[in-house]
Amino acid sequence: MPFVTTQVFCANVRKAADAPLPETVSRAARRSLFNVLGTAIGAARTPAVEALLATAEELGAAGAVPVPGRAELLDPEWAATVVGTAAHLDDFDDTHLATVIHPGAAVLAAVLALAPETAPDGATALEAFALGCEAQLRIGVAISPSHYDYGWHITGTCGVFGAAVAAAHLLGLDADQLGHALGIASTGTLGQREAFGSMTKPLHPGKAAAVGVFAARLAAAGLTAPEDPLGPGGVLPVFSEPDYDELRRDWAGTWELEYNAFKPYPCGIVAHPAIDAAIGASAAVGDPGAITAVRISCHPLVPELMGRLQPADGLQARFSARHAAAVGLLDGEVGLRQFSDERAIDEDVTRLRALTELVPTPDCPRDSATIRVERAGAEPVEVHIEHARGSMARPLTDEELFTKVDRLVEPVLGAGAARKIEAAVDGLPGAPGIDAVIEAVRPEVAK
Repeated sequence: MPFVTTQVFCANVRKAADAPLPETVSRAARRSLFNVLGTAIGAARTPAVEALLATAEELGAAGAVPVPGRAELLDPEWAATVVGTAAHLDDFDDTHLATVIHPGAAVLAAVLALAPETAPDGATALEAFALGCEAQLRIGVAISPSHYDYGWHITGTCGVFGAAVAAAHLLGLDADQLGHALGIASTGTLGQREAFGSMTKPLHPGKAAAVGVFAARLAAAGLTAPEDPLGPGGVLPVFSEPDYDELRRDWAGTWELEYNAFKPYPCGIVAHPAIDAAIGASAAVGDPGAITAVRISCHPLVPELMGRLQPADGLQARFSARHAAAVGLLDGEVGLRQFSDERAIDEDVTRLRALTELVPTPDCPRDSATIRVERAGAEPVEVHIEHARGSMARPLTDEELFTKVDRLVEPVLGAGAARKIEAAVDGLPGAPGIDAVIEAVRPEVAK
């Protein structure tokens, strides 16, 4: 019988599922879950989420699944779509730096979608989240960098596999059924980089979550798929140059989830070194009106992924490194307000973006950048960032991560909500269920 990649991959998933999560993996999963719950809640009242909820109501999609930050209860498919979209909407969610996958959004959505009917204990729910994140990250490593270079949005395309694995764990699928679920999910991969800067980009992990849950349900019901959807005849070589050895790698030892990072700024992560540099230069620059030119030496991915010159709204601004640096220089901070529709078109920002040049530097590491600000009648200000905040060399501390989530959650759920969410997530390994998490992420009016 031929060596089948998908069978080996599924056997490794089941082997990992049958053992307790290693403590380092459990901690990484809890940090990732806390972060992505925060980003989902932070975007709960945005126009994109309102549009999805209005459509769900029109179609009669009420159910039992909660939407973090909202009072509505939806059916599993719509809940998965809405939660996955909200979690990724502000481009503030977790990021695996080697692949640029945001693994938490689709997997969170899949776990929440099935929680009411499967009633997992806390450990099982956390396992489903960890396994789903790890599965999509390992597939992402196997198809990187060619997949992203071809124009695919890897969070959407790999998200279906992560959601399917998480759903399969909650539904109790065995290794053969999991293989069928992955095969079914492979027919629903989606997402192109063309969507960056639009509401459709965050929809990618939302739809990936819904497709993954649907695939696992169909596999549980007996629907079959080709025997090797992750192998040479499957979907991966259609849009990449896969490393099949990576897909067959044993899960013992360090997990990719342990390399998941958390953004300090709500925009494309390749611009974060430039933001750090701009904020660092802000106080020394003085009068912004005296700035005559801004030059940013950076990794070549910065202009490739975030080269937009004059964004028209906040979503487009998240893919403009010039905008990110401009607001860093002008405001001395970069948060959600700096990526609002209003700030995106302010005259002072528009002027400074036009004066900014991105200089791709092949030997510049991804987490480094140098900004040089020229001023009329004054010496230039130059700041070099060796490692950006949120990078693997300077990861966010637990305190910094909490502060980030607290700022996202408080405007939606009120003071103290982030602390309740943190405690509920940290308590999952020994909890009889996930009721504490559900209670913590919903508005008081809905309880």
